[in-house]
Amino acid sequence: MLYAAGLAVAAAVVWWLAGPWFTAPLWLAAAFCLYFFRDPERSVPPGPVAVAPADGKVVAVKAENATVNRVSIFLNIFDVHVNRSPIAGTICKVEYQKGRFLVASREEASSRNEQNSITVEGDGTCIIFKQIAGLIARRIVCNKQPGDRVQKGERIGLIKFGSRVDVLFGPEWGISVRPGMRVAAGSSVIARRLDGAAGESEIYDA
Repeated sequence: MLYAAGLAVAAAVVWWLAGPWFTAPLWLAAAFCLYFFRDPERSVPPGPVAVAPADGKVVAVKAENATVNRVSIFLNIFDVHVNRSPIAGTICKVEYQKGRFLVASREEASSRNEQNSITVEGDGTCIIFKQIAGLIARRIVCNKQPGDRVQKGERIGLIKFGSRVDVLFGPEWGISVRPGMRVAAGSSVIARRLDGAAGESEIYDA
């Protein structure tokens, strides 16, 4: 909203100084900012499921190691960029890591790009999800801190202008998505609890 307001003020000043014909790019940029920072309400599904922390396209579902599976979601500039907690619980760690600004859809972005990792513990499980900057995204916002209690689907921050979110699941989760699927933050189920017992999930490579 502040971006749009600033651009609108700039357009008004240019209008006053040079006339209306020079203001079109500023008005278009202001309109895009209003669209980009939209924050629609979402219906959060009940039960022992994890929801997508971001809108976008699933670009990878991979085994990180013998016990951890990763779901990666790529957000383009037209997706809603508000991030939400995959599960209810307590935030026990928020860790920022400097890095590069590679194209967020590339696999190496998971480990090499600037990112903010959030660990949530609740109901006998622990999930880590990472807000990852991209080629255009240079600003990660997280409005939660360790000790905060969050509900499933609750807003936790955003990444500005194109990005990626990775979610790390333990063996108690069965993955429900595959590469190519589109998901919506807070409402799309991306994993389900396996009745508290360790088990294997279906793993799909992009």
